Amino acid sequence: MTTLRHRLATDSRYLLLGLPMAVVSFSISVAGLSAGLGAAVAFVGLPILAGAAAAARNLADFERVALPGVLGQRVARPPYPPAPAGAGWFRRMMNPLATAQGWLDLLYGIIAFPISLAAGVIALVWWAGTIAGLTFPIYGWTIAAIPGVDNGLPMLLGLGDGDLAFVGVNTLAGVLFALTLVPVVRGAALVKASLAQAMLTRAASYEPAVEPRWA
Repeated sequence: MTTLRHRLATDSRYLLLGLPMAVVSFSISVAGLSAGLGAAVAFVGLPILAGAAAAARNLADFERVALPGVLGQRVARPPYPPAPAGAGWFRRMMNPLATAQGWLDLLYGIIAFPISLAAGVIALVWWAGTIAGLTFPIYGWTIAAIPGVDNGLPMLLGLGDGDLAFVGVNTLAGVLFALTLVPVVRGAALVKASLAQAMLTRAASYEPAVEPRWA
């Protein structure tokens, strides 16, 4: 039971905290690519692209730090070679774009957004259904007494239209949410983490463990 609680807490934290991170990453990636590629002909956009890639790298580091807890295995940070010794200021500034991983970090910010959004919403819905349903006997009687409240679902199920049926059906819905909470949240977390693992990490033999490093 303790393991299940720990797994649920880890997966829920990963999904719910991943929502604002996904919004930030998506905004930076889209804005950086749009502005950078649009003005690249005049070379004004190149620094914008490089800055967006550096920011995407740092956001990817946050994702990499969270992955071992979800996947149950260590992941390695891909190599980001520094600028060559003696390189000029322009070469150093453009270094975040010098590797394929820098572009993958930007691309991940765009591709992962709808997946992170869907996974986070699923987690929110299941948690809300579980909490609201299991506690429904506490406040459900008050709701049932409100004139005009629809008791159509209990009637449709052939359970009558009384307050007891109304409270019972909604409580049962909460029980069903609770029973499926762990596998549903786990599945959503694995879908999101699998994409991050494919785009942001390398085989664990590259490095003993992932640690945050800032561009």
